Amino acid sequence: MTTTPYVVTPDLCDQYPEVKVLEPMFANFGGVDHFYGPIRTVKCFEDNSMVKQALAEPGEGAILVVDAGGSHRCAMLGDMLAEQAAKNGWAGVIMYGCVRDVDILATLPLGVQALGSHPRRSEKHGEGQRDVAVTFAGVTLQVGQWLYADNNGIIVAEQPLKLS
Repeated sequence: MTTTPYVVTPDLCDQYPEVKVLEPMFANFGGVDHFYGPIRTVKCFEDNSMVKQALAEPGEGAILVVDAGGSHRCAMLGDMLAEQAAKNGWAGVIMYGCVRDVDILATLPLGVQALGSHPRRSEKHGEGQRDVAVTFAGVTLQVGQWLYADNNGIIVAEQPLKLS
């Protein structure tokens, strides 16, 4: 695993006051608690087919931002998809919904932030959209923007930020 510069979102907010800050509702579940990269998106509800499809592709250090409608009724990411994401070079996943297999997620070289955990898996009907603008936590996130996450929160910038 490549060592990346340490992300400190409070310092980035101070240095770049124009960044957007997601409302504080996410918790860290992955084995990497600070991560950043360009945004790719999935919009779906209680069907993780598009999440699976995206994470099967090369991530090239990107963050998959999933608008799962804020559902607390099932998990949209578990250990198998997270292992595949790490293997395929994704830096992280932001899940506006739930994840499962949290003990295993915590051991993987992948950043994962989500609203909570849920033991039930999602449906699989092939529904959802990819690479569309998604809005949650008071921010609209789009492909091409950059996301930075740590234990303090999640911020979004229009372009890559210089990390100290």
